[in-house]
Amino acid sequence: MLKKFIINGVEDDSILSEMEVEAGDILLSINGMPVTDILDYRYLIADDTLAVEIEKPDGEIWELDIEKEYEEDLGVAFPETMIGTKTCKNNCVFCFIDQLPAGMRDSLYVKDDDERLSFLTGNYITMTNLTPDELNRIIRYRIMPMNLSIHTTNPELRIKMLKNRFAGDVMSYLETFYDNGIQMNGQIVLVPDFNDGVELKKTLQDLKAFYPVLQSVSVVPVGLSNHRLGLEELRLFNQDDAQKTLEIINAVHDEMEAAHGDGFIYPSDEFFLLAKHPIPESDYYNGFPQIENGVGMMADFTASVRETLQMLKNKHTDATTTKRIGILTGTAADDYLNNLVAEIKQAYPLLDLTVFPITNHFFGEAITVSGLLTGADILAQMKPRLEQTPCDLLLLPENTLRSGTDTLLDDWTLETLGAALNVTILGVPVHGEDLLQILLNK
Repeated sequence: MLKKFIINGVEDDSILSEMEVEAGDILLSINGMPVTDILDYRYLIADDTLAVEIEKPDGEIWELDIEKEYEEDLGVAFPETMIGTKTCKNNCVFCFIDQLPAGMRDSLYVKDDDERLSFLTGNYITMTNLTPDELNRIIRYRIMPMNLSIHTTNPELRIKMLKNRFAGDVMSYLETFYDNGIQMNGQIVLVPDFNDGVELKKTLQDLKAFYPVLQSVSVVPVGLSNHRLGLEELRLFNQDDAQKTLEIINAVHDEMEAAHGDGFIYPSDEFFLLAKHPIPESDYYNGFPQIENGVGMMADFTASVRETLQMLKNKHTDATTTKRIGILTGTAADDYLNNLVAEIKQAYPLLDLTVFPITNHFFGEAITVSGLLTGADILAQMKPRLEQTPCDLLLLPENTLRSGTDTLLDDWTLETLGAALNVTILGVPVHGEDLLQILLNK
């Protein structure tokens, strides 16, 4: 029996509002196709002529003929809870949600594994949650790109890593998507002594066969917090591990670049930092297909800073600010940011800039990225530092904040944190032009 799509709200001045459709009505079908969730809705409204069937609370059926612009919405308002997220059935050895401390907001503990979120928000799915009907819907609607958590193509190893006896058929899903032309992006969370080394070599060789429908694959190192009580014992990558991993990845990357002009396989920035290897130039990333996974973020940021500096070079642009500015970052990017700040200060010597690396005590010192910094750690470490090195303004990368808000992981806001430190704190997009506009008061 199909789930009924009850309309939770209707936007003012929308098509459905003008047709007197209201919250509580049921959206039965669009162009004869049943509507069960937001994904059906998004795909079925993508036409300029629609036959919409509505059931009113008293059981009366309305048949609406609608003409609209191709991409115009009908006006159904979706609260965050409307999707009804499908949760993960796996118990992955590397799952970071299992490593969260108690007492954080409830939404952080939700393990999603939902093909709808893969399309709507870019989340990665393991495919262990897909039913045959859902797989067919992906193919029928041409839902793509699908973002897939692959990790390994070895069936037995994947079952072991995901702790799910149904996790071993990853290749059959890849083949189905490939045969039907459903574009994909892949992700590999690399765990030392599990899917690295020889296993990584085999996985990358297997995945080459799905190019170009499989558009890109990122490789990211496992993150381990201090909150792993009762979980399987794992270790972090060291410098030697990272160097060997880069050699494996770049061998395939260079081969694909030579054959197709596309590197295809991309390590996350963390591997370069761990290996103490220079961050590649932008060309290495072929358009940054997985920058949201921390793949090429530093190269893109560096390029945007240098491009902006070059653009300003021939203009009369002086750094007139007298503000003392601090830039907050995770410990991994400390050296990188100091080198970049040196380039900026070479162009604008009057700028008073200081990089402040923040050690992650909340999750553990092994967590070195800026995206997992907390307000409590920033407060504890910056209070004494600001006494020694006063600042008028602190800049925090936006990836530290909950999307669309000024709130950090532990619910400190920039306003409350700034008040506690007696300094203004701004969230800054991870883009060089935005940074320089703030630094130069533009």
